[in-house]
Amino acid sequence: MTDVMADPRDPRPLIGEPLALDLLNTRWSGTPVNDLLAAPDGYEIWLSSAGLADRCRVADSGLAALREARETLAGAVQDLDTTGELGPEAVAGLNGVLRHGRLRRELGGQGPTEHVEVDRAEWLAAWLAVDDFLDLLDQGAHRIKQCAHEACILHFFDTSQNGRRRWCRMAVCGNRAKAARHYGKGRA
Repeated sequence: MTDVMADPRDPRPLIGEPLALDLLNTRWSGTPVNDLLAAPDGYEIWLSSAGLADRCRVADSGLAALREARETLAGAVQDLDTTGELGPEAVAGLNGVLRHGRLRRELGGQGPTEHVEVDRAEWLAAWLAVDDFLDLLDQGAHRIKQCAHEACILHFFDTSQNGRRRWCRMAVCGNRAKAARHYGKGRA
């Protein structure tokens, strides 16, 4: 979870996951599916909730780059859910976004520092999200999960000790599933 305070305008049901999953969670269940990035004002809200408003400018080109990164991450997470490994298409997509930037390290008066440099400013948020995904893979790809509730499309990073978390939010999706099982038992 991030230490950033979510923007009060953010309508998403799950906020505060690591940046890569937070980007995936800009789409959530509904009919039709809700999409925070459907318009520039949603992009502005996401940047604010993600703590990137001071670093990233709201522009259509940045929104397009972020949507591309989201699709790339969605494909990569789908690969993990299906096979447990990233396929060549997912790897190529992730590397495609990563090619827009790099991490530059240097030693300053206060010690080592890291700076992200991107080829074009609109790629900063997208690059940061994909870079975060690589960090999550390092921590354990098996901990990147989609909520187990059949009607939920949200993702989370399982930080539970035993790695057996199933729900994005127990109070909502977990309780719905338990209530459905209980109701089903009563009708049988």
